[in-house]
Amino acid sequence: MTDVAAIGTLVHLVDDNDAFRESTAWLLQTAGFEVREYASGPQFLAEVVDAAATASSTSAAPAECLVSDIRMPEMSGLQLQAELRRRDNALPLVFVTAHGDVPLAVEAMRNGAAHFLEKPFSDDALIEAIRTALAKPVGAAVALAKLTPREKQVLDLVVASKPNKIIADILGISIKTVELHRANMMAKLGVRSVPDLMKVALGHG
Repeated sequence: MTDVAAIGTLVHLVDDNDAFRESTAWLLQTAGFEVREYASGPQFLAEVVDAAATASSTSAAPAECLVSDIRMPEMSGLQLQAELRRRDNALPLVFVTAHGDVPLAVEAMRNGAAHFLEKPFSDDALIEAIRTALAKPVGAAVALAKLTPREKQVLDLVVASKPNKIIADILGISIKTVELHRANMMAKLGVRSVPDLMKVALGHG
């Protein structure tokens, strides 16, 4: 079913796995997104970023989002992210990753990625991640409402000044999973530090 909110939104999909890229592109197109596919980071940079730098079009640009794998042979997703930052390109970025790449994904979130999803993920999870990445900054109450129940639990414990190890013990999850929830939570709330996170949580953000 076409998602009306997706119409007019362009998703750049970067992944070296042809089958995954094609199936994901089909999913997003079915949801109403316009999708362009790239087999590598350098291809995306050449066809999109470099081309945009030399273009002279005055037409209105569509809303855009980048969905990229983290592990790719020619240029990793983290290297692509770093290159975009070097070029002052603030394209919203959603990473998709295999199970073993959670630490890398946490690093990506700390460097400004909007979200990341662990493969395999549901269709709705990907569409919601893109929506989150494209969303404009919102008030604290609305932003807090976007947190998952587990993210809210982690938030409460962070505000209570509990370290990651204690949070992991209380919730019965691994420290890496706590780091993941913290990174996703901070990205959704638009903050980069614990003091700023606490301001939002306490209603002063």
